[in-house]
Amino acid sequence: MGRRFFSDVVKFITPIILAMILLGCVRKDGNAPKKIAVVISTLNNPWFVVLGESAAQKARDLGYETTIFDSQNNTAKEAEHFENLIAAGYSAVLFNPTDAEGSVSNVNRAKQAGIPTFCMDREVNSLEGPVTQIISDSFSGCVDLGQYFVRQMNKKGKYVELLGLVGDNNTWNRSKGFHSVVDHFPDLKMVAQQSADFDRNKAMEVLESVLQSNPDIDAVFCGNDAMAMGAYQALVSAGKADSVMVFGFDGTEDVMNAIKNKKIMATAMQSPKFMAQTAAELADKYLKGERNMDRKMPITVEVVTQDNISEFDAYGSEN
Repeated sequence: MGRRFFSDVVKFITPIILAMILLGCVRKDGNAPKKIAVVISTLNNPWFVVLGESAAQKARDLGYETTIFDSQNNTAKEAEHFENLIAAGYSAVLFNPTDAEGSVSNVNRAKQAGIPTFCMDREVNSLEGPVTQIISDSFSGCVDLGQYFVRQMNKKGKYVELLGLVGDNNTWNRSKGFHSVVDHFPDLKMVAQQSADFDRNKAMEVLESVLQSNPDIDAVFCGNDAMAMGAYQALVSAGKADSVMVFGFDGTEDVMNAIKNKKIMATAMQSPKFMAQTAAELADKYLKGERNMDRKMPITVEVVTQDNISEFDAYGSEN
């Protein structure tokens, strides 16, 4: 009776095990296929879509299952994603944080669960939580952009600054880099500095409001390209697109086209594809045993203008 029962069980279970192996749910070595999560601050911005998709594709090319999670610029949503990916047994996280301080706890929670995190583009205020942080050198990039801004303004005039998310270090690194140059010229007057959360529609609304009390501005400096496009739309609506210069930061396709068409003066080229692919490669190396990695990896940013636009592609190089 016992032998027959065992034989029947084996006959019943064997096809199920074989099916699971074929589906990739079980491997001969008993380990589940490794999965990499790609957690992005927002997919409501083409730049971050490129960042997320590039990271996911590179991870797939390296043999991992990948899923992209959209935090919608919400730290609570981001925390929910981390809870889910920890429970689902992901092997690593390629992470674009929503908030430099607020995202630290999510990175630490993953680390405690044995899941390494690799930050892309945005950093968290922790050197111990993530394995590494691959970020653009926003400060230096905006020093260069600030110098170009000063030249185009002939060292005088009124301008507006549109800031990104106040909880993102990139926002302040870009602003500080810009002001480290511009503030040395007393005839350059900042008439307004407001946050538009790196968002195109909000930038349009903010600048429309600013223009009501400051209709005679000469330029708008924006912390990213989405806000630059929103600012340009506001200027078009106000009939000022030809008299007010707009400066962005990112190197998105729409702003690159706008620079070619002489609608926007300049941007600072980041390389989301390069940052994303580097993060995936480092995660792969880490999961294979390598531990000798820099805690921070700053990536050079280049100023793109109407004069050198032909030298660049949207979203930068992959190498």
